[in-house]
Amino acid sequence: MKREILMNTTARETRVAILEDDVLVELMVDRPDAARMVGDIYKGRVEAVLPGIQAAFVDVGTEKAAFLHVSDVALDEDDDDEEPGSAAPVDEDEAANGAGGQGGGGGGRRSRAFPPIQDIVKKGQDLLVQVSKEPIGTKGPRVTAHISLPGRFLVYMPGSDHVGVSRKIEDREERARLRALAREALPPKAGGVIVRTVGEELNKEVFERELKALIALWKQIQKKASKARAPAAVHREAKLVAGIIR
Repeated sequence: MKREILMNTTARETRVAILEDDVLVELMVDRPDAARMVGDIYKGRVEAVLPGIQAAFVDVGTEKAAFLHVSDVALDEDDDDEEPGSAAPVDEDEAANGAGGQGGGGGGRRSRAFPPIQDIVKKGQDLLVQVSKEPIGTKGPRVTAHISLPGRFLVYMPGSDHVGVSRKIEDREERARLRALAREALPPKAGGVIVRTVGEELNKEVFERELKALIALWKQIQKKASKARAPAAVHREAKLVAGIIR
């Protein structure tokens, strides 16, 4: 598959288009006067739990409280091999970002039963969350408790034990090989991982190097969060261009 990145920069904005086999698959716009939040991680505090819509509002220090749906906090170990939301949106197709609206379930997920949100989070509770959707209009950002740290070839998910491969890698033998290598590269009880599209045909040594760096980053985030008083930012995602290059 031929993959191209086209970029246009002006004084007011940077536009990045991603083409696969000459077909536009993603278009992103970054404006210097509008700070990007997607991918940022915060130590937040639960402001309110709303059983009626199975959601909670979390104070992350922004003007409007962040929205947390039950699907973004309950454990969900289905065999979904999309790459979760990140600054360079965790399939590369925004699996974790793609909620259509703040009242709905997790983006693109099949309908399933979750435990009641009031049994999972409590008002006043501190919670580590990651922004999956930018604030818009009168709405605050959407967040998820399913943290994901994207690297060049892998997406590391410290709170999951799922090992997956991007759906864009279609060859069954290659998918099986990559899944096996990713499992071997993961230290015991270290979390989960998804092999990104650009990880195709790579070896275990490459995965091990990247996982070592991502796990070290996660430990730094945990250390910072343990010392921070909510609400506080504990990790800023790479800006648009840096994230795309990665």
